[in-house]
Amino acid sequence: MDMNEIKEIFFQECEEQLAELESGLLKMNDGDRDPETVNAVFRAVHSIKGGAGAFGLDDLVAFAHVFETTLDCVRSNKLEPGPEVMKVMLKSADVLADLVSASRDGGSVDPSRSSGLVKELEALANGELPSASAPAPAPAPKPAAKAAPAPVAAAPAPTDDSGFQPIPFSFDDMGDEEPAAAASTYDVSFKPRRDLYAKGNEAALLLRDLSRIGEMSIHCDMDSLPSLDDMDAEEAYFAWKIQITTEKGEEGIRSVFEFAEWDCDLEIKLHEEKTESAAGEEPPMVPVPFDLSILDDTSDASEGAHADEHGSDATVAAAVEAAETASNVVKLAAGGAKEKKESPAAAAAAAAAAAQNNAAAGQTIRVDLDRVDRLINLVGELVINQAMLSQSVIENDNNGTSAVNMGLEELQQLTREIQDSVMAIRAQPVKPVFQRMSRIVREVADMVGKSIRLVTEGENTEVDKTVIDKLAEPLTHMIRNAVDHGIESPEKRAAAGKEPEGTIKLTAKHRSGRIVIELVDDGAGINRERVKQKAIDNELIAADANLTDEEIDNLIFAPGFSTADKISDISGRGVGMDVVKRSIQALGGRISITSRPGLGSTFTMSLPLTLAVLDGMVVTVAGQTLVVPLTAIVETLQPEAQNIHSFGANQRLISIRNSFCPLVDVGRILNFRGTQANPIDGVALLVESEGGGQRALMVDAIQGQRQVVIKSLEANYTHVPGIAAATILGDGRVALILDVDAVVAASRGQSLKQEMSLAVAG
Repeated sequence: MDMNEIKEIFFQECEEQLAELESGLLKMNDGDRDPETVNAVFRAVHSIKGGAGAFGLDDLVAFAHVFETTLDCVRSNKLEPGPEVMKVMLKSADVLADLVSASRDGGSVDPSRSSGLVKELEALANGELPSASAPAPAPAPKPAAKAAPAPVAAAPAPTDDSGFQPIPFSFDDMGDEEPAAAASTYDVSFKPRRDLYAKGNEAALLLRDLSRIGEMSIHCDMDSLPSLDDMDAEEAYFAWKIQITTEKGEEGIRSVFEFAEWDCDLEIKLHEEKTESAAGEEPPMVPVPFDLSILDDTSDASEGAHADEHGSDATVAAAVEAAETASNVVKLAAGGAKEKKESPAAAAAAAAAAAQNNAAAGQTIRVDLDRVDRLINLVGELVINQAMLSQSVIENDNNGTSAVNMGLEELQQLTREIQDSVMAIRAQPVKPVFQRMSRIVREVADMVGKSIRLVTEGENTEVDKTVIDKLAEPLTHMIRNAVDHGIESPEKRAAAGKEPEGTIKLTAKHRSGRIVIELVDDGAGINRERVKQKAIDNELIAADANLTDEEIDNLIFAPGFSTADKISDISGRGVGMDVVKRSIQALGGRISITSRPGLGSTFTMSLPLTLAVLDGMVVTVAGQTLVVPLTAIVETLQPEAQNIHSFGANQRLISIRNSFCPLVDVGRILNFRGTQANPIDGVALLVESEGGGQRALMVDAIQGQRQVVIKSLEANYTHVPGIAAATILGDGRVALILDVDAVVAASRGQSLKQEMSLAVAG
């Protein structure tokens, strides 16, 4: 694995850490004061800083270090995370995410933006709380704040000319009025487990970091080291007994082992002086000064033997030799493990350890998305071939009870299970997209001077990754629209008897094989009179048009429509909600609006769980085979003459349970035939339209219900109006998947924009 691959893994982990950071800060902003939440936020920033230091990302390290220092004040109860403090923290998380993105993509972040937040963070660390009305003045810069950031176990940090590590900046180094704590001596017992090394940590580097907080002596315990034949190269056999004198106290010692605490046995006790040694006690600990240059691979060999005032050259040389010997033993064990077979006892012990680790936590792996997509495509081909095989057997086996037929039924069940399992691999929760919306709410609310809180529910609802990737754009436009147009200003809300702080609620849930996402705001609702007048002014509708509330609400999705009085950075160009509608329709979904004046609006998006397969009803229209998505069909019925009613010149209605529903001839809409068919000779499919109303689609016959694999027409041919995609049936024929929303819209008088040729339909 080369350095670029390792760096890519680091940025992938950064995405996870940023998500953890955002989640924790939002909990803290809502009043969560659980220490574990604060620690999780601190660990996220600390991990990003550590990895960035290993790759020399200085800007990222410098900002993360100041951010981490301020979070440490919150963690140690020196800083109360009130609303103004959390506002700075959330902005800092946004800048940290931008710095990560810039480091990955080669961009840059506005220096004034990051430097301004650095001053605010330093002020918070100094105990200077910002006022609600104006930002807190930045304190004078301190020399300690410009020191090199603290390194982590991932890689040695740069050293000065002497070969020693520079002392990192910390809150404890800042000038306090409190007197310095007295130095105390502690006995530390440190024994790594195998997981510590498996996660990329290194015991020697942890000891190096420990040496920075005080004077210490070390004794390496190698009593558990087995013979070479029984040695497992991945096991941890060494332990260390450390005596350290420090002013940082037990908390400072534990902070060194913070990220390895779960992967080692750590015991810290206050040292007790003993007047005389009892029989059978361990031999006294030999003081070995811990020189940082020993572990610095940038130092020369001569510098590695450097001795300070705490010990002689010979003593330090002995320590270096001991470290080299231990390293050689591990290397020899690794080589011996390859050449010799493990003993039965060692193999059994390794198997038991592996089983214990597997039971403790689920194992995960990172897989490139292209590989998953290829697997899904192959499973799709398997579904098609299984359908073809079943079709062939059915045509040649009339009784349907042969062994081959029964075997095919089992194959069909197994194929469905394989397909469901593969689709579950690509399914991901919508949480990352929802968390991204929190930042947009904060940024836009600050720009328009509003106080808005985002509430999310159902973040763990899973959907296909291809759907998630395309959700961000429409959700962004909807959030910006809700903040700018939906929620009133604090003054108007107070005048209307509402809380000054507005609320936007974003929820996700599964319903009938689809994912439903709702965006609810408690704003003023849609001003229908203003919307209608704007539509008339823009010549989108006639001045005497008689529209229902639903039709007026849907006018905001018209291209070029906007109620903004002037163009700003947020709105006014009339492209936002139009993009939302087109994006949702491109995903095979639909969007609807319900609004109550003075109480708010609700935008509901219904999307397929996956863009790879769907359950559909295969129908025949004018000799052509079409597939209608099953999720759009409410029911099927056989029209009777007494239930068919004419309306106007070309419109027909069908009576269903004492209500009338428009009848749509699919063959006529798609230009498969020039005249309307007789409804009595066909079958009606009652479907849900985009706005929530119903239409009855007329088809000639129903062939059956099947699961089909979606093949993109745009990728393989071109966009065809009225058709969403294509598929391959069991008999090898290509069938077109109907775009129900487009057909229903065409029945309302909207054009499909271009004619459908019979050649393409065939």
